[in-house]
Amino acid sequence: MVTAKERFVGKDAIEPAPDAPVLVGLVAEGKRAGRAGYAVVDAGGATLGEITSGALSPTLGHPIAMAYVHPSSAADGTAVFLDVRGTSIPATVTALPFYRRTK
Repeated sequence: MVTAKERFVGKDAIEPAPDAPVLVGLVAEGKRAGRAGYAVVDAGGATLGEITSGALSPTLGHPIAMAYVHPSSAADGTAVFLDVRGTSIPATVTALPFYRRTK
């Protein structure tokens, strides 16, 4: 028997598509940060997603960014590259938030 919580009007509209982009955190190497609109690519150069925001973190001491990527590339520890004005910058997918203050 299907309950009311399992079946309701509009359920199909709010369920995400199986291949919908996923918001992930990225930690890059070096001092160059990816900025909004820059591409996230794999080792072969295929586009995986797009950066939504990024900066050099003074607290963490390395570049960080957030990006929407394909679900197959959203696992923590996945190696990706940021296309920063034609230069590939190595980055790693990480969990959000980047920093959590201890109380």
